[in-house]
Amino acid sequence: MKQMMELRDVAKRVIHQMKTLGNETRLEEECPISIIDIGKWEWAQGVGLYGLLRYYQETGEGDGLAFLIKWFDRNMAEGLPEKNVNTMCPMLTLTYVYESTGNPAYLALCQEWAEWILTDMPRTEENGLQHIVSGQANEQQLWDDTLFMTVLFLARMGSLLGRQDYLDESVRQFLVHIKYLTDRKTGLWFHGWTFEGRHHFANALWARGNCWYTAGIVDYLDIIQDLNGGVKLFLLDALLSQVEALEKLQHDNGMWHTLLDDPNSYVETSATAGFAYGILKAVRLGYLPPRFRSMGEAALNGVLARTKENGIVTEVSYGTGMGVTLDAYREIPLCPMTYGQALTLMLLTEGIKLDSSQS
Repeated sequence: MKQMMELRDVAKRVIHQMKTLGNETRLEEECPISIIDIGKWEWAQGVGLYGLLRYYQETGEGDGLAFLIKWFDRNMAEGLPEKNVNTMCPMLTLTYVYESTGNPAYLALCQEWAEWILTDMPRTEENGLQHIVSGQANEQQLWDDTLFMTVLFLARMGSLLGRQDYLDESVRQFLVHIKYLTDRKTGLWFHGWTFEGRHHFANALWARGNCWYTAGIVDYLDIIQDLNGGVKLFLLDALLSQVEALEKLQHDNGMWHTLLDDPNSYVETSATAGFAYGILKAVRLGYLPPRFRSMGEAALNGVLARTKENGIVTEVSYGTGMGVTLDAYREIPLCPMTYGQALTLMLLTEGIKLDSSQS
């Protein structure tokens, strides 16, 4: 594994590319709002902002806070898109920017959007958060993306404001998503579930969808420090089951395939980075046994091998809607994405911590 200073140098290049990312590949986007252009307000950019925030928080390096303030101020002045699961994602980072600045406009916006989740966001049966996105209602559908994109923010607001109802709702969402999305045969997660017809669409064990739990649960437990002991154990059991399954499916090059159980599907970098981040952090915090550290390190090396000298993270799949066939996942195009940069950045942050602990 590269040494700490080398990892920091890679991180700086990854950050630079994320801050300036546009649609240089000229990919024809399917989403109503661009999820490539860093300047837009959508889920992909929200993950990008969060990765930048986490690196800034851990290292104190660079002008991360200034960039975030400028980004939020510009988008707020231009006007925000409609509320949904995906456009909620940038709000998680905004809660931390509010804490750093004390800007009441940031807090007011966070309060408005958090209350919408609790009172107005469409629900499925059993009160799951319906995966409504820009341009699609996805009625009665649960997707694994929702936990990272929306529920982390709701939990963070519960912690920030002392709102037990927000915290309780975040717990319910984790439990209902685990109930309906876990593949009981493997411990991995299906991409989605619909109560209309009660099925898992293509039964896709999609890699990036799975990584939203691996990467998200370790940060969720940071947000809720006093989570009920039984619930915490249940969430960590789900993580262990998932990681044990991932251990059997990791490629020799440290990567995972975009369809985890299909070795003929391409390996995918953003998912691998998300898995490695969650695994290494969970090992560091004692949530997973130490034997999984080598698995995370191998994934880190695989991601580094796919990060260009200029900081562009390659072999990242474009945003992926719910597939009704497995070929739909195999055929998603590859291009640089803010979430690919961000999940790599989060992984580099853990890699720096790992290197520091070993030195």
